[in-house]
Amino acid sequence: MAEQMYTIPVNDAFHAGSECPLCTLYKELEQNAIDYTMGPSYMEYDNRQVTDEMGFCDKHIEMLYHSKNQLGLALMLKTHTDKTLRELKTLAEKDSPVSSKGFLKRKQETSPVVKYIEKLNTNCFVCGKIKPTMDRYMDTIFHMWNKTEGFQDLFKESKGFCTKHYGLLYDTAAEKLNDKQLVSFLEVLNETYFKNFQRVNEDVSWFIDKKDYRNRDADWKNSQDALPRCLTKVDSIIVE
Repeated sequence: MAEQMYTIPVNDAFHAGSECPLCTLYKELEQNAIDYTMGPSYMEYDNRQVTDEMGFCDKHIEMLYHSKNQLGLALMLKTHTDKTLRELKTLAEKDSPVSSKGFLKRKQETSPVVKYIEKLNTNCFVCGKIKPTMDRYMDTIFHMWNKTEGFQDLFKESKGFCTKHYGLLYDTAAEKLNDKQLVSFLEVLNETYFKNFQRVNEDVSWFIDKKDYRNRDADWKNSQDALPRCLTKVDSIIVE
């Protein structure tokens, strides 16, 4: 049952025809995480403790802002900023550079104030909700590569991957496959990625040429939606 829970979304993503099946998987998880965060969960004490501690990355705080539940966001931000104010103020007071000893110490090591802010800037509640399932999807892709009949052909016939997820697949393959499997997988991965990246590159090139008045009566070929597809390839963004 658990295996099926993960193989079905992976299969669906590879059949969806997007420029990156992993971006398709990520986008669905991301929306589910946003819906969860803005749903009844924000009233639960345990969840509020986590959001107070972690906060949100730039991308996801903007998505939360554009959700329908601005009251829920305000409540989370209120308790999060209460905690940030309280803890940063305490750290700043203890880290006063007034004394020469304090000044020398600051030159030698990172200030607790800066460490606290760096931690805030590298944590995100929504990212944390997405990652475990996305990791499981990656495991599932390699499991299906080895065990599921027809999946290798489905992989080869896909429209490739964004650069970020190409790199992730490339890197993770060494952990998940033996030497013989790795050689075969990377050969297919490289061929699929570069062939489709070149295809989108050529579509963008024709999109540019089509803007030339000399080509105004020429066929658009496959370039009318070249820009959003190129955004997927280079920045892992699915534009609808």
